[in-house]
Amino acid sequence: MSVPIQPHTAAEAKACCAATYGSDVVALLLGGSYHPGGPALTRRLADRLDLRAGEIVLDVASGRGTTARALATEYAVDVTGVDLSDANVALATDTAQTAGLADRIRFRVADAERLPVDAQSIDVVVCECAFCTFPDKPAAAAEFARVLRPGGRLGITDVTVNAERLPPKLAGLGAWIACVADARPLDGYAALLRGAGLTVTYTERCDDAMVAMIDQIEARLALVRMAARAQAEAVGMDFDRAPAVLAAARAAVADHVLGYALLTAVKPH
Repeated sequence: MSVPIQPHTAAEAKACCAATYGSDVVALLLGGSYHPGGPALTRRLADRLDLRAGEIVLDVASGRGTTARALATEYAVDVTGVDLSDANVALATDTAQTAGLADRIRFRVADAERLPVDAQSIDVVVCECAFCTFPDKPAAAAEFARVLRPGGRLGITDVTVNAERLPPKLAGLGAWIACVADARPLDGYAALLRGAGLTVTYTERCDDAMVAMIDQIEARLALVRMAARAQAEAVGMDFDRAPAVLAAARAAVADHVLGYALLTAVKPH
C-alpha cells in the first residue's frame, strides 16, 4: 500500500495511522488480527510473558480488540486497550460487550506517547505491530516503563527493517501505513527499551509470519479491488503498484532486510 502524501509531522503521522487502521478496507485486506502471525503469535507472546489469571494488562494500539479479547478469554486477565482510532475503540467495545467480556475488557482513545494510566499500575504491557509506527519511540518506551509495576513485563511483536538495505520500492511507500519507514532492526528496538530502563529478557525473529502476511495480502487484493476499490484508493492503495511492492517485500524478507520479531522485557525492582 502507499499513500499520496508522506506525513511530515508527528501529528500528521498519528492522524494517518488512526484514519487508515480504523478503515474497513484494512480489515478486509489484513483480516482480524492486523498483524503478522495472528492469534498464534499473540499466544506465543502471552506464554513468553507468563500471563497469570487476574493480572492487569494494557494493550497499546489495541486496534479492533482482537488481542485484548484473546488474552481476556484464554488467560483470564483484565485488559485495557488504548488506540488512536475512535472507530476502532467503538467497534472493539461493542464486540467485547457482545462477547460478554465487558467486565474484563475496556477500551479508550489514547496516544501511546501519553498513556492515560497511573504510574506503576500495570502488570503487563503488550504492543503488537504498532511500536514501529510511533513517531516518538523513546517517549512511548518511557511510557511503557512508567506504567509498569516493578517486576512488570512488556511484550512486543513488530516489523523489523534494515533501513540501509531497504529497496526503493519499499522505502518509497507511505510509511506509516506500510509500517516500514520508521521500523527498526531487532537490536534497535531492544536498545530503545533498555534506554527506557527496561531489561530485555527475550528476542526472537518471526520472519515466517511476515511472509504469510504478504501472501494473505496478495490473495485478498482482487477481493478488495472488486468490493471496495473506491474506499481502498481513498486511503492510498495503489492497485497498479501493489504486485511489485509485494514482490519486493517478499524478496526483502528472504534477504533479511525486512522481517518480524518478538521481544519481551521486564521492569527491574
